[in-house]
Amino acid sequence: MDLRTYIIRRLALMIFVLFGIIVITFVVSHAIPADPIGAILGPQASPELVEKIRREWGFDKPLHEQFFDYIYRVVRGDLGRSIKTNNPVMEDLLYFFPATIELATAAIIVAIAIGIPLGIISAVKKDRWPDHISRIFALMGVSMPVFWLGLILLFVLYYKLGIFPGPGRLDPGIPEPPRITGLLTIDSLITGNFEAFINVLWHLALPSFVLGYYASASIARITRTALLEVLTQDFIKAARSKGLAERIVLFRHALRNALIPTTTVIGMAYGSLLEGAILTETIFAWPGLGRYSTGAFLSVDFMAVMGSTLLIAIVYSLANLIVDILYAFLDPRIRYA
Repeated sequence: MDLRTYIIRRLALMIFVLFGIIVITFVVSHAIPADPIGAILGPQASPELVEKIRREWGFDKPLHEQFFDYIYRVVRGDLGRSIKTNNPVMEDLLYFFPATIELATAAIIVAIAIGIPLGIISAVKKDRWPDHISRIFALMGVSMPVFWLGLILLFVLYYKLGIFPGPGRLDPGIPEPPRITGLLTIDSLITGNFEAFINVLWHLALPSFVLGYYASASIARITRTALLEVLTQDFIKAARSKGLAERIVLFRHALRNALIPTTTVIGMAYGSLLEGAILTETIFAWPGLGRYSTGAFLSVDFMAVMGSTLLIAIVYSLANLIVDILYAFLDPRIRYA
């Protein structure tokens, strides 16, 4: 089976998975004993007004009719209208998701830059002090609560020392560049606003480090384990017996094979970051998908909750597909069957 056929089959399978997620999300959302219209209008609203709004939103229809109406709209690219914001859910997602993409991309870059070198050092210096320090660092990253680290960094580096800027994506005195992609780094470069570009990067530093440090711990541990296993293989012994430099053996022969499980962890970590880091986005006032979906859940906004869940499912499915494709580039022996 060639790569193109494999991708087509995976995309077809993804459609069935997404349909199942839509069904589950719809059933769970409507099984919650709460009235979204009543939650939005408040307890002072008259029963007549609540019933009128419920009819306008279609909540008076039988459940199966609401489900088929929703499926019909999703097929047409319409995720419904948010009860809380009164905007189309698709419009809200297009507004909030780029901020999450920007933060998640910066965080995964930080995670790779920290995790892979730590894993390599830990494997090469096995059972020596660099290995112990790397493992302690990784253990702290897994164990330390993200919200605690974020609050500590904000308190010390922003409030006390004033080294980094506070929450938000831009300083209050710097105007936001015209919205083209929603990614402020890209939009500021396209419009030539280099002051905003530098300011956005500075605002990205703390939240991306908080998320990146957490993800780097898993990357470092997997890289260490995989590299230790590869270094005991016969082809590594053969390469060393030929008199190749240890640097060439490590980076040209061993590391490429060890990166296969690491790629899986990176792909899943990036997919997880793209769903929105709720606590980090809240602490740093980052207007991303995590804050939007949490607000939708708390306000019993059915359409926004289902739209956010569908987007997260698509992101995870695509992350899995990209990781599978990368396997073939890392190991030519892998064939799609």
